Amino acid sequence: MNEHAAVAVQAELQPLLEFTGRVGSDPLLTQASTGNSSLKLDGVLWIKASGRWMADALRDDIFIPLNLTEVEDCRRRGIDPTERYPRASLETAMHAALPHRVVLHVHCVNTIAWAVRSDALIHLESRLHSLPWQWIPYVASGLPLSRAIERALSARPDACVFILGNHGLVVAADDIQTVEALLREVQERLSVAPREAHPPDYAELLEICSHSSGWDLPDDDALHFLGTDPLSRSILTRGLLYPCQAMFSTCRCGNRPFRIIEDRGVLVSTSISANNLAMLSGLVQVLQRLSPSAPLRYLTESEAAAISTPVMDRYRQLASASRPASLRR
Repeated sequence: MNEHAAVAVQAELQPLLEFTGRVGSDPLLTQASTGNSSLKLDGVLWIKASGRWMADALRDDIFIPLNLTEVEDCRRRGIDPTERYPRASLETAMHAALPHRVVLHVHCVNTIAWAVRSDALIHLESRLHSLPWQWIPYVASGLPLSRAIERALSARPDACVFILGNHGLVVAADDIQTVEALLREVQERLSVAPREAHPPDYAELLEICSHSSGWDLPDDDALHFLGTDPLSRSILTRGLLYPCQAMFSTCRCGNRPFRIIEDRGVLVSTSISANNLAMLSGLVQVLQRLSPSAPLRYLTESEAAAISTPVMDRYRQLASASRPASLRR
């Protein structure tokens, strides 16, 4: 690519970088390395690299260019594009399946709070009426999700908002301004006031820390919700609500990077990664938006087991190894 062409491409990418950075800096939309955005430009799919933080879009080189024809060829042959492009986002196939020029996928906590309910469709139909949207019952990331998106588009070709069951939100359009406006609209319509819990017992938690090496109080006081809210503790014992709980080991019994002290609060491992900490904060935000009467739809055993695929494991490794640019400098 000559210098003139490179400058032109950068001018096209700059709005995407700015938009991605704004979205990635909102913990109610993305947590750690979750979420991804893309732009189709002259036969190239510019998409966030796997395991990178959207918040770093203006500080780091987080986007990679993929040959859109080759990505489509992989999809037609039933091959996940990440097998050919291992650095690409786990959701590359989904981004390619959408005809829109700009695609955004986020783990919006307000969306997830509705998407993990067994009666989600009823509530979403009421809240999202008049918007061109489609409901996608839970399906694994990668090729399965891209095929589900294609089926949804067949049912409603003008759809540009997709609620992913037990997963998150996808918004697409031909320009960033429209995507951002749609995102704002969906956020407002799906907003849920967080529940409050009893304050933590800092004296008791500090006492435990003084006798237990490797544990400390979290910087994010909201994490204590897991300890002081009985409903949240009950929800966590019943299973996984969405894949990131499993990918970042925040809800499995073994090797948790946090300790729930019942009715007191939470302690976090002194070695907890920035990824796990951000993911844990996102989980708390979701739990705060679930009411005692909400009928929840947990991932099935087979769905939870399918999370441990080579592609997902590679993503987990990349995410665990990554840190936001602000912590690397």
